Amino acid sequence: MKWLTARLGLLFLLLLPIPTSCSSSFSAPPSGSLQLCHSDQSNALLHFKRTSSVTSFASSGCDRHSSPKTESWKNGVNCCYWDGVTCDKLTGHVIGLDLSCSGLSGTLDSNNSLFLLSHVQRLNLAFNNFSHSSISSKFGQLTSLTYLNLSYSSFAGLIPDIFGDLHRLTYLDLSSNKFYGQIPSSIFNLAKISHLRISSNRLVGSLPDEVSGLSVPAIIDLSDNLLNGTLPSWLFAKPSLLSLNLSSNQLTGELPEFQSKSLEYINLQKNQIHGAIPSSIFELVNITYIDFSYNNLNGSLELDMFSNLRKLKVLEVSRNGLSMKIDSHGNVTWPRLLSLGLSSCNVTNFPAFLRTQNDLRHLNLSHNRIPGEVPSWLWIMGRHSLQNLDLAHNLLTAVKPLPMDSLFFLDLYNNSIRGSLPIPPQSTKYFYISNNYLTGEVPSSICQITSLQILDLSNNSFTGTIPRCLLNFTTQLSVLNLRMNRFHGVIPDTFVRGISLRSLDMNGNQLEGPLPQSLINCKMLAVIDLGNNKITDTFPTWLGALQDLQVLFLRSNRLHGHIGDPQSRVSFPRLRMLDISHNAFTGPLPSRHFGNFKAMMNVGEENTGLRYMESPFYQDSMVVTMKGLEVRLVRVLTIFTALDFSNNTFQGEIPQLLGNLKSLRVLNLSRNSLSGSIPSSIANMSVLESLDLSSNKLAGEIPRQLTGMTSLSFINLSYNMLEGPIPQGNQFNTFSNNSYVGNLGLCGDPLSRKCGSDEAPQLPESFFQEEDDSEIGFNLKASLIGYGCGIIIGLSTGYLVFETGKPWWLVNRVEEKWGNKLKRIIQRHKRRKNP
Repeated sequence: MKWLTARLGLLFLLLLPIPTSCSSSFSAPPSGSLQLCHSDQSNALLHFKRTSSVTSFASSGCDRHSSPKTESWKNGVNCCYWDGVTCDKLTGHVIGLDLSCSGLSGTLDSNNSLFLLSHVQRLNLAFNNFSHSSISSKFGQLTSLTYLNLSYSSFAGLIPDIFGDLHRLTYLDLSSNKFYGQIPSSIFNLAKISHLRISSNRLVGSLPDEVSGLSVPAIIDLSDNLLNGTLPSWLFAKPSLLSLNLSSNQLTGELPEFQSKSLEYINLQKNQIHGAIPSSIFELVNITYIDFSYNNLNGSLELDMFSNLRKLKVLEVSRNGLSMKIDSHGNVTWPRLLSLGLSSCNVTNFPAFLRTQNDLRHLNLSHNRIPGEVPSWLWIMGRHSLQNLDLAHNLLTAVKPLPMDSLFFLDLYNNSIRGSLPIPPQSTKYFYISNNYLTGEVPSSICQITSLQILDLSNNSFTGTIPRCLLNFTTQLSVLNLRMNRFHGVIPDTFVRGISLRSLDMNGNQLEGPLPQSLINCKMLAVIDLGNNKITDTFPTWLGALQDLQVLFLRSNRLHGHIGDPQSRVSFPRLRMLDISHNAFTGPLPSRHFGNFKAMMNVGEENTGLRYMESPFYQDSMVVTMKGLEVRLVRVLTIFTALDFSNNTFQGEIPQLLGNLKSLRVLNLSRNSLSGSIPSSIANMSVLESLDLSSNKLAGEIPRQLTGMTSLSFINLSYNMLEGPIPQGNQFNTFSNNSYVGNLGLCGDPLSRKCGSDEAPQLPESFFQEEDDSEIGFNLKASLIGYGCGIIIGLSTGYLVFETGKPWWLVNRVEEKWGNKLKRIIQRHKRRKNP
């Protein structure tokens, strides 16, 4: 989890002091015997100031009171006294330049006057914004450099192989930029380097099997890249190595034996490392931090073996294939831990040694097989220290949290907890207790936890009405998830101004009445899911004023009437997913709204990289109908767009304007009363994957332009009045009969009727399907993750009808409806033959 990584990273900074990026580690010395700054170097600095701009650019790594150091650079003043400038006391040469956190922006090309400072030994440009710059080869000519920090400067491109002559370099930091490609081999040949950081880039390739340099490394950090290959043994053999961070890469292979006894910090989380943990790790007498989580490690270990590491503060081995044997008596003396992660370690009881871990801040025992009640001693142990407690995915049946001072994260998701809702400690900010067996009403006392930012009570059996205070008790609440319970009554119209609510999910309850107008006060709302309730109202055009709204799900309610015109020209500007299916809407499709759905038009956003709709500590998930199935999206990409107006009574033609939604991926207009032809403009939807126009009254030919939609993997045009040849080519060559059945005028592959034939059309057996299966009293749905077996369910139901002879009311109803339909079909066919 991001929160755990960040927390543990900050923790290590406390355990292992290192030079900070933005400290004035080489500021100007006091006055005394300093020589005057050389004019050529003073002029070079002033020229750099003139060619650089100062912006309000700020970084989280900078003090908020940071000011541009170049403000003090003025003519007539000895440059040795300028902010960020250090001179040699004897020669007057500029030997140090610290411009970190100065708000500088612009380019740093090879002609930049900084490269005239040939005597500079320490250069710090961190936390600025050189967003259009690559690393110039001129850096390689600054042969006096011992310290080079270009981190957080928005540098980009390949890292050039310029380090061959920088023999004095001891500190190199290129982290948190936009570098890609391989790490230059000359970096691994630097003999004196002690601090090497190139984390948080897009670097690829494998680490060398052997190196001639890096003889005295203290810290190596190559985390958060795309490095692959196996772990070279030399990394674990350097006698001076204190810290090794290779987390969040794609490294494979097994862990080598640990030969360096000086190691204090090792982080290999989020790779693909497999095999056993070598026994040599228990000889690292100085180790304080171990993180092997999210790999493929396996084997069986006794947890108490780690107790011999007397300086250990952090132990994270979660989400591997390890089986951890736990001493249930706690007879072994452990060091005082700050963090323990044993998720997915086949743990069956709470480790008894935790009773004495009064300094523990983070405890993760999720995805194990721990049964019964959470012991009271756990709350007592962590009363003054525990901040994060994750017990999700266990077999817990009861929990009675006691007052605590520091707990802000509590996850009890997916257990077997029964009874009423347990109220978390007052300090809790993030509370997850979904997928349990909780019953009864939600007590209003939950509203006393005014620090709550995320409250997830979904997938339980809560009853009663939603407490009015739940929607206005705190302005900090960001996520409220009440999905899949048994709440009834109206949604309280009590949303207050200034609330931080980003995601509201009440899907799958028995809520009724109108939509609460006070939702308009939630200016930060990105997700609203009120589907599968009994809400009675018209379409909430007024929600279009929410400028951040991206997902609006109102399916399967009692909404009705025409969809009115938008109330402004910028209505729903960021909406990506709209589902109003299974309601009673009438009238034409809302073409004017389509013209405002700007987020469904911008295909170019795909080039910005894949991102998910999520916030810290929470990721949105939802169910969408696509490719004929209901699919649960556990994580939702921001480029995913969907429009579902199916199962209503919309009439009239499909507007050509719909084709402007060029970034749409799912379009479902099925089971309405739409007429006219299929607009050729749909072919403009170049990324559309699923198109369903079935069960309407569409006529005319299928536009041949649709064959250019190479992303289309599902199409359903069945049960319309289409005619003429089915277009051929590209994706259309992969679609089956089911895409076209019920259109008696269509011909050509994959149908059996050939074009130009005068034969009466053969009625496909599948045409016996009801036009509106809700009229005959049943509606089968396959609610699936990924691919499903809906056809098997359908066939099984049909088999029961004809094998058992029941239910005859259904058979009779189908025969009656089919007789009338058959008469209409024969008459229509005769008219076509004899116009």
